Amino acid sequence: MKPYVSLLRVRFLNGLQYRAAALGGLATQAFWGMMLVFIYQAFYSGADSVGGFAYRDFVSFTWLQQAFLSFFFLYDYDGELLGMITTGGISYELCRPVSIYPIWFVKLLSKRLAMAALRAGPVLLIGAIMPYPYNLSLPQSLTSFALFAVTMLLGLALLTAIIMMVYISIFKTMSPIGSIGILSIIGEFFSGSTIPIPFMPKWLQDVCYAMPFRWTSDLPLRAYTGNIATNEALVGIAAQAAWIAALVTLGAYCMKKITRLAVVQGG
Repeated sequence: MKPYVSLLRVRFLNGLQYRAAALGGLATQAFWGMMLVFIYQAFYSGADSVGGFAYRDFVSFTWLQQAFLSFFFLYDYDGELLGMITTGGISYELCRPVSIYPIWFVKLLSKRLAMAALRAGPVLLIGAIMPYPYNLSLPQSLTSFALFAVTMLLGLALLTAIIMMVYISIFKTMSPIGSIGILSIIGEFFSGSTIPIPFMPKWLQDVCYAMPFRWTSDLPLRAYTGNIATNEALVGIAAQAAWIAALVTLGAYCMKKITRLAVVQGG
């Protein structure tokens, strides 16, 4: 466990060095958050709620989504890891006295934690100082905040496990374009990032609930607003844990098997 903790710390500190990229991301996310709350105000057309989702809850949902975007989005990938697969650099990883799967898992996790550490605070501050009704609200209760924190961290772990499956698939395809593109489109939609799940028809909501993507973002963000009841959030935590266990077990097995069959040119 100690090597993985040390790696997490080193990669996290390394990620904090990219301040210019963080400033660019901060500006983009703040602008995008403001644009969404204004656009959806017209969508609500004066109604207090749509699909049981109040406008004030949607505003908080949006600001939190932008603040912790690195915990939720699927379209950012680690060029270093992709290069190892496509250029043969994986041979160096195979020489390490530890398993590849947990090393890569920690690398991906630490990168997203660093991105959130640089951007979340300023975006939350911008959301908090916006005039009513466009400002970020406080959580409904301490219970809601606790559920938000737990489900968000579990959601990050689940998202990392999903992305690890993409890296494993690239060992076969040798091109990240197809796998990344398909997963990004499907994952963003069914997680509720493109259209909030409460706005979808009932049959489509049921499809979202049956997939792992919903548990990465929709659950923690709506738990914060109180739009999801405590009992439902606890069931969601169990679902997150089950998906994480299943995907990590499957991913570790596939990684072990595929690296045994990997052929490195020149080696």
